[in-house]
Amino acid sequence: MRMRAAVLRATSQARPYGTSRPVAIEDVELGEPRAGEVLVRIAAASLCHSDLSVVNGDRVRPLPMALGHEAVGVVEAVGPGVDRVAPGEHVALVFVPSCGHCVRCDEGRPALCSAAAAANGSGGLLHGPALLRDADGAVVHHQLGVSAFAEFAVVAQESVVPIPRDVPFEVASMFGCAVLTGAGAVINTAAVRPGQSVAVFGLGGVGLSAVLGARAAGAYPIVAVDPVPAKRDLALRLGASHAYHPEEAVGAIGDLVGDGPDVVIEAVGSAGVIADCLAAVGRGGRVVSVGLPAPGRRLHAVPALAFAGEGKSLIGSYMGDAVPRRDIPRYLALWRAGQMPVELLHTGTVELDDLNGAMEALASGEAIRQVIRTGAAVAAGR
Repeated sequence: MRMRAAVLRATSQARPYGTSRPVAIEDVELGEPRAGEVLVRIAAASLCHSDLSVVNGDRVRPLPMALGHEAVGVVEAVGPGVDRVAPGEHVALVFVPSCGHCVRCDEGRPALCSAAAAANGSGGLLHGPALLRDADGAVVHHQLGVSAFAEFAVVAQESVVPIPRDVPFEVASMFGCAVLTGAGAVINTAAVRPGQSVAVFGLGGVGLSAVLGARAAGAYPIVAVDPVPAKRDLALRLGASHAYHPEEAVGAIGDLVGDGPDVVIEAVGSAGVIADCLAAVGRGGRVVSVGLPAPGRRLHAVPALAFAGEGKSLIGSYMGDAVPRRDIPRYLALWRAGQMPVELLHTGTVELDDLNGAMEALASGEAIRQVIRTGAAVAAGR
């Protein structure tokens, strides 16, 4: 199948991205779904900071690569042995397909599936090598088993979760990464209980989703921290009780919650911010790190006594420790009940050809979640 897709051939930090244009919209060939795979017509794909991390080289991936990992679409066809979905179903795409039988899957932690990690790292799919080819017949790698900045995608059936047909695509597109990761960090990893205090450092799509998760979990107070005033204002609309600039956050949080909150979510991807979060959290509290720093970054200036002496803990959370087929329906139910107004994260919708400009808007802090609309979106049904 011939289609249009956004392809990154070399990493670039040359901004503005709208001028340097590191991503090209190319005609590529997509192979048919194999056993265990699903062909999805992409209806809407959201732009995430993890996509930028591939573009600027912070997340090292095999190139060339077709980008896009947070999306929703309609099943067009299925390969042999597929029993989780059928043609015509609306599905959210998930960037970690779980094999179901490795140690982590058996533990109920499919986000840490070893087979999925190997497939994603290679740029292939869970059930086989990459199915994308460029005009010269050369391999184009998949991003996290999805590659959704395109008209179609072939993914493992383990990468799709059926969703109700009446959920708008632009809303549903944000549930496969931002909501799973941010809300999951609060609900699954930190296991926040009603009445516990939560602070969130970093108010991108994931951090703001953590605010939504804290609201849904019944936390109070919920403190949002970010240097951008508009993001702090949005956090207050989403359910935060207080919002501060990072320079005033630690002192203000101490005044508000005594020796510090029960849980602090780090959603920046900065070693320095992780250290700030450990300073801010209360005795016996938990810092949950969901940001993705560059691989070479190291933690410094963290008092070693904070752990045994003050009972603090630092926990990593990948994809919010989600079980997608369990959690996406739950979060959609909360959205339907008005408890997770995810639509407020939607900054705007742009065409596939405008992807580079959208990346610059995200990098500059002007945007939270922009939805990328492909040429296949109208035919997908809405």
